[in-house]
Amino acid sequence: MTDKINELLRRVEEFRPNAAAEIEEFRIRILGKKGELNALLEEFRTVAPELKRELGQRLNLLKTRAAERIAALREELQEAAEEHAAALGDTTRPGTAERLGSRHPISLVRNRIVEVFSRLGYTVADGPEIEDDWHVFSALNFPPEHPARDMQDTFFIEKDPDILLRTHTSSIQVRTMERQKPPIRVICPGRVFRNEAISYRAHCIFHQIEGLYIDEGVSFADMKQSLLYFAKEIFGEQTAIRMRPSYFPFTEPSAEVDVSCNLCGGKGCPVCKGTGWLEIMGCGMVDPNVLQSCGIDPAKYSGFAFGMGIERIAMLKYGVKDLRLYFENDVRFLHQFDEAL
Repeated sequence: MTDKINELLRRVEEFRPNAAAEIEEFRIRILGKKGELNALLEEFRTVAPELKRELGQRLNLLKTRAAERIAALREELQEAAEEHAAALGDTTRPGTAERLGSRHPISLVRNRIVEVFSRLGYTVADGPEIEDDWHVFSALNFPPEHPARDMQDTFFIEKDPDILLRTHTSSIQVRTMERQKPPIRVICPGRVFRNEAISYRAHCIFHQIEGLYIDEGVSFADMKQSLLYFAKEIFGEQTAIRMRPSYFPFTEPSAEVDVSCNLCGGKGCPVCKGTGWLEIMGCGMVDPNVLQSCGIDPAKYSGFAFGMGIERIAMLKYGVKDLRLYFENDVRFLHQFDEAL
């Protein structure tokens, strides 16, 4: 009988429950009316008188220890449950909605521009940010002495004059013309890099979006009407555009495009410097030399190209006057565009 008492005491000490139900089940099995302790008490009646004192003491010790152990285990489980509940907080309280993030204003404007031109049949084209001289300059009719090739404007890779960070997304247009036969109608958004000092109106990293349309019989009038449609969709139906003669190596004739100031309605204000107009992009008819460089017959096909800074459009659309705000990712600034979604 001594061995039975010792074995039961060992099981009491080693019991490790995971839930309150296990403790209650163990209590009934050990201390219940039909439990193992009562079975030992029944057996105790039959032992020799000279052994009753010692065995009785051990049985009392077993009963006491079992009750203490069960109480202690219940307390431990209760404390663990309370700690877990405290870590979770009051789970009965109503939940609070987490504030969702918002798209960056550059992404909003980019997506809007792509969406507008997609209605005109343009598809999105992409290309690498690390480019070679051919796709960034030579194929676009930049002469070797052109100032845009100078180190002051361009980031070259490991002092290799042939490898550089693209300075405009026109390189995507070149790659598109090389691999695709006309008709071509693409929009090319992307990040570009220029070696410029960072200020409220300039940055060494910015975003461009350029368009290209090549087919038979494409005219300057087609380009003007497309850009007028774009301006009205972005800045409002009342918007007017004007084109001023300009120069770009890869287009001829070339023009700068202005839109009527949407802040003053063309009357003149500090933003438009009293002129009533705001410059938004450059454009022009694709130079025949560029078409020929890319394997397209300039005698058969013509086309136009245009390009704009996404930051510039975002500044005009949202009234942001400091380019640096676009790169700081201050959540106070970004949350202003929640409703723009």
